[in-house]
Amino acid sequence: MIPSALDRLDKIIAPPRGKRFAVFLDYDGTLTPIVDHPEDAWLSDSMRQVLRELAARVPVAILSGRDLDDVRRRVDLDGIVYAGSHGFDIAGPGFHRELGTEYLADLDNAEKELHQPLDEISGAQLERKRFSIAAHYRNVNENDVPKVEQAVGEVATRHHKLRRIDGKKVFEFLPAIEWDKGKAVMWLLEALALQRENVRPIYIGDDSTDEDAFRALKERGVGILVSEQPQPTAAIYSLKNPAEVEGFLRQLSVFFV
Repeated sequence: MIPSALDRLDKIIAPPRGKRFAVFLDYDGTLTPIVDHPEDAWLSDSMRQVLRELAARVPVAILSGRDLDDVRRRVDLDGIVYAGSHGFDIAGPGFHRELGTEYLADLDNAEKELHQPLDEISGAQLERKRFSIAAHYRNVNENDVPKVEQAVGEVATRHHKLRRIDGKKVFEFLPAIEWDKGKAVMWLLEALALQRENVRPIYIGDDSTDEDAFRALKERGVGILVSEQPQPTAAIYSLKNPAEVEGFLRQLSVFFV
């Protein structure tokens, strides 16, 4: 098991004097617990306050699989950069960047094709976002999960302009272009003039899509995986759950006073 970020806070913040920090965060499973229904994942007041204090001291960005407007509404803080749809839709001070608009019709068609088979599977939930489609199966009977995967696989074979990614109890379709959270983080570092040598990015996330960011920052930043169980990861530290994430961010914020 990789070491806890709470136990190694001194090492994380110990770079040479003059180093600046930037903090990048996933939302579901990182800032909020994973819940049965995605619409119920709301930020706690205490987590929001920690983010408010942190964002007053260092650049903070939240990168989520949710729609841009959705994650912005749930966090509800000014002065934070938001990236929705796994980084395909990014908004910050003076900029708004969308990638994959030419694939929206393909996503529309794939969504229509998924509705019929998933509507027949109890517990399956189809969630359309602007730049992705999510087929949730967290509430599906274990015996019916192969039906969900079969439906998703059949749609995937018909839509070569889309790529499928597998997350925690969810299958997703995204535009089939070379873009992910790792590339989004690197783009944001440049857009926010944080690509200089004296900036150390910290990225905290819990899902497979966050691994792209961990890998992208391997040589220059800190990747922190949120997980109760040991698992293969490119992160170098871990936190068990959103409660530990909140505690870590609170300590980090105090350090920056």
